[in-house]
Amino acid sequence: MLERLINILTYDPKNPLIFSSGLFLFLFLGFSFIYMLLQHRSNLRILFVTLFSYYFYYKSSGFYFFLLAVITTSDYLIAEAIGRIKGDSDIKTRKMRLLLLLSLCIDLGFLGYFKYTNFFAGLIADLIGKNFQPWDIFLPVGISFFTFQSMSYVIDVYRGKIKPLGSLMDYAFYVSFFPQLVAGPIVRATDFAPQIRKPVVITREMFARGVYFIMIGLFKKAVISDYISLNFVDRIFDNPTLYSGFENLLGVYGYAMQIYCDFSGYSDMAIGIALLLGFHFPINFNAPYKSDSITDFWRRWHISLSTWIRDYIYISLGGNRKGKRRQYINLVITMLLGGLWHGASLNFVAWGGIHGLGLVGHKYLSQEVLHHDRHYHPHGWRRVAAIILTFHFVCFTWLFFRNANFSGVGVMLSQIFTDFHAELIPQVLSGYKYVLFFMLFGYLSHYLPDRRQEGIIRLMGKGNVVIDAILLTIIIFIVIQVKSSTIQPFIYFQF
Repeated sequence: MLERLINILTYDPKNPLIFSSGLFLFLFLGFSFIYMLLQHRSNLRILFVTLFSYYFYYKSSGFYFFLLAVITTSDYLIAEAIGRIKGDSDIKTRKMRLLLLLSLCIDLGFLGYFKYTNFFAGLIADLIGKNFQPWDIFLPVGISFFTFQSMSYVIDVYRGKIKPLGSLMDYAFYVSFFPQLVAGPIVRATDFAPQIRKPVVITREMFARGVYFIMIGLFKKAVISDYISLNFVDRIFDNPTLYSGFENLLGVYGYAMQIYCDFSGYSDMAIGIALLLGFHFPINFNAPYKSDSITDFWRRWHISLSTWIRDYIYISLGGNRKGKRRQYINLVITMLLGGLWHGASLNFVAWGGIHGLGLVGHKYLSQEVLHHDRHYHPHGWRRVAAIILTFHFVCFTWLFFRNANFSGVGVMLSQIFTDFHAELIPQVLSGYKYVLFFMLFGYLSHYLPDRRQEGIIRLMGKGNVVIDAILLTIIIFIVIQVKSSTIQPFIYFQF
């Protein structure tokens, strides 16, 4: 029995600790009990949460938690040194820039080694005509997320937007806070730091909202995303020639819903868990398939990343301050880098580049040809048409995101446009009725007005803890009945 318990609590690369696993729910119950006992003892509470967060990361990436500790310590010390430099002289400005450069070299150096070594080595080998066998380099889970989060802190200190945090323990708490550690959202220190030392206050509204987000996130991930993935989407993308064009098209629509429910489900659970601990995270998804333009899409999809690359890459490149042509170039470069952030592969670079060109095309058409205001949104049938067009543009780009190579994209497009077989539609609809039910449910709920969600939260807030617990138990029961026997990792764990 003891040996089995040890095996459960130690790192297993085949079974990472994720929010939708039974082990996490069990650990979180024990964690919450101790957390509430320490709610009035600030230092002990911060230390306890930090240690639990490091254990959470250990269960995801093994002993690579040392990497998290190195990045945390180095950026804390560098930000402290930047904060101690006073005045506006050229010498002091150069010192601050050198310190910032040191931080970027450390953070991007680690990120580059673990994530991009094989990618760039492979490109070089192809250019010189050499055969390349990828090196065995382990990719720590969520390295892109906590690296970007730590980088933003140092840059904000350099820019004077925030003062350095008072202690290394506070900074370690911020970087490692387990709800958002391995898959975001990327929380800014300007938003999170003021909450660290505040007394733990969990209002009835916060509790109801937290439980709601956990329930909806768990349902999105473990029911909708995992079910349609295992029973339909993966089969289509793995062997598109075995299926008709209609099935391939449904597979694309299914993947659009799968990745949304997978990633937004994780973000919802992270936001909900943080609320139950007394912390507020900014929203990370805002019904992105309601977007009426590709620009609107990036205001709604993975908001913490899109605002990050806007503030720290796009604006640093010059943004829109140096003329239209330079703005368009900056947009494409920013999205190319955003694509590369998602994965060390040319298909991700192509995905980002297509989005960059889409942003340029929309801005040129809207502002230069139609002379619309930058905040313009269409209404009526024009809005419906714009939403449909934007959705299908995004679905087209998901082909590059999901397929590991360009030939897979070509095969699926060929199937859709040359081998559709409309006569098979009734048979396909009958054979995949449960998959299509979950897909349809996901899309219909996606397009519900925001006031419906707020109404449910208010209704939950009028009840009591027991009712909320019963609702959560019902969702967990549904998850257990529907989910597969093996844990399905979150898609964004690979980034």
